[in-house]
Amino acid sequence: MAGQDGSGTTGAGAAPDEDVRALRARLAELEAENARLRASGPAPGVAAAESGPRRDRRPGRATASVVLLVVGALLAPVAAVAAWGRGLVTDTDRYLATVAPLVDEPQVQQAVTSRVTGAIVDAVNLDGLVEDATTAVADAGLPPRLSSAVLALQGPLVDAATGFVRRTVERVVESDALDTAWTEANRAVHSQLVAVLRGDPDALASIDAQGTLTVDLTPVITAVRSTLSEAGFTVVDRLPTISASFPLMSSADLVRLQNAYGAVDVLGTWLPWLVIGLLAGGVLLARNRSRALVVAGLTLAGAMLVLGLALAVGRSVYANALPPEVQRPDAAVVVYDQVVSLLRVTLRSALVLGVVVAAVAFVSGRTAAAVALRRSWSRGVAGLRTSGERRGVSTGPVGVWLDEQRVLVRVVVAVGAALAIVLGSPLTPAYVATVAVVAVVLLALASLLARPRSGDVRPVGV
Repeated sequence: MAGQDGSGTTGAGAAPDEDVRALRARLAELEAENARLRASGPAPGVAAAESGPRRDRRPGRATASVVLLVVGALLAPVAAVAAWGRGLVTDTDRYLATVAPLVDEPQVQQAVTSRVTGAIVDAVNLDGLVEDATTAVADAGLPPRLSSAVLALQGPLVDAATGFVRRTVERVVESDALDTAWTEANRAVHSQLVAVLRGDPDALASIDAQGTLTVDLTPVITAVRSTLSEAGFTVVDRLPTISASFPLMSSADLVRLQNAYGAVDVLGTWLPWLVIGLLAGGVLLARNRSRALVVAGLTLAGAMLVLGLALAVGRSVYANALPPEVQRPDAAVVVYDQVVSLLRVTLRSALVLGVVVAAVAFVSGRTAAAVALRRSWSRGVAGLRTSGERRGVSTGPVGVWLDEQRVLVRVVVAVGAALAIVLGSPLTPAYVATVAVVAVVLLALASLLARPRSGDVRPVGV
């Protein structure tokens, strides 16, 4: 046929085919250029044009976010101290958990032994008793040299009797009798402490003007008297009731706490929630919320570090401010350490929580390191999934559902972890770390088990 070449294609049809191929090649070049531009990010001018009006529309948003985060961080140590103080003076079980371990401290046992021994020796009046006995023997017609020898025994006899009483007290103090007496005495002290702080006019005077809180040792003395009587030291049977006390705290802070009990009760209840609200508000107002969450976590951890430093300084100040009449400063320092032990646990827990929150926010953020980390994890998971499916191992419909509902799964795990921390009692660093590890493991398992539906393509790192 005329007009055909050897290939059978008309000359007029060749030009349209060449145009189509050229258009397709140009389209491919444009798509590649578009992909390259998207990967490199918007041009500086475009970014400035997009970000400029948004800053102009809400100029105070960033400032408000910073203010909320700073105020929340500054109030965090105050909230921790207020919550600790409220729990100590209103919760008997928490109070007993704080002071009960003191009975096992050697310094406290030695101090209790000294106080009980001194109370019994003074009540018996060993000096006068030995003096009367030796004088009576010396005046019984003995030779002068023998009478002088008897009178010289007064000191050794007093020391021997005092040592006998002290050894008996030590046996009682080291037995279970002290544990029972200590718990009962502290339970009574706590009820009186709450009554005094509330201003109950019928409360016994457990706190004096100098702020001394004492524990009644009468039950311990009763047990010692019974043991002494059974050992033949029957002189104690004729004595009236012997009283002795052990100063648990001696600080003017107790007097100030008595005057501010109502404020402590309110602050200890609501201030922790206010701090959480301030930090959450600062994160929600921020433009870059992941970065703000990192800042919130680190500021919370930093605030707890400051509180820990303040407790360490306060320990030295407390030890140096003890009055001269305190016979066992080492026991007083042990008491201080034990009383603030729960506060230290709280601040350490909050510190670990702040670090965990900051780490999670960083990993989920938009920084190059975070994106690269997520992409590496996604590639690894995809490789494992592909390797398993080649061997016939697949999660099937369950994996498809986990992939489609990945956002829901993450929210459920995050909310569950948050509730576990908020409702957890007692909150310890180990507990916070355990909750964080469990949450990470659950998210990792969900990611490993997730399986995209056939034909679906999901960007790496999502």
